[in-house]
Amino acid sequence: MAGHSKWKNIRLQKGKADVVRAKLFGKLSRELTVAAKAGGGNPDSNPRLRLAVDKAKAGSMPADNIKRAIQKGTGELASENYEEVTYEGYGPNGVAVLVEAATDNRNRTVADIRAIFNKNGGSMGESGSVAWQFSRQGSITVSAEGVDEDNLMEAALEAGADDMTREEGAEGDEFSISTPYEALTDVQSALEKAGFTVTNAEVALVPSTTIAIEGDAAVKMLKLMDALEDYDDVQNVSANFEMSDEDLAAE
Repeated sequence: MAGHSKWKNIRLQKGKADVVRAKLFGKLSRELTVAAKAGGGNPDSNPRLRLAVDKAKAGSMPADNIKRAIQKGTGELASENYEEVTYEGYGPNGVAVLVEAATDNRNRTVADIRAIFNKNGGSMGESGSVAWQFSRQGSITVSAEGVDEDNLMEAALEAGADDMTREEGAEGDEFSISTPYEALTDVQSALEKAGFTVTNAEVALVPSTTIAIEGDAAVKMLKLMDALEDYDDVQNVSANFEMSDEDLAAE
């Protein structure tokens, strides 16, 4: 059975490169701006900004774009006044959905998010209706190519990681390492110092339980996830569904 993280990998594989890149750059730019506004423009003293910069570089975002996005956050350049908001709702079969957004117009965004839920077999929930089902966790990805699994596992656990699994990624097999939320940057730094190439590091919202769906419900769920992810104000979507690899690939 596969869940939300594997859906993201398949979505990247199926998307047109130019469209995916344009969407990705928009979301990365907004996260850089919000992170710099919240904690300052120095990645060395702002862990959230460091993660955003690393992710932008991994996504091949030009250095000038990264710099401008940070300067918008610090006030050196003019920028929209983005506000972070979280929306909660349900997909088919009661699947819990958390939507994290950065918006310059709350009224517009909440109306649009509600419409997306309604058009795709879901519904908006009240604040607190599903958030309790998720917890923040660090997630680190390391390419499996040329990596000794035992050595990586040992280094990760010694640095404070909780677990490691091998998965199929968008560009081949990869190791997915989970960490306590507060230990994410420390584990990332330790792995990089040990010579491992970290291809992604982020804070993920991980569900405590999952709901298995199939058939029409799976199709509707994936359409809802796609529609939410494609909306410009949305930065991240988390859900507690689980479905077969066949249903996931048939999207």
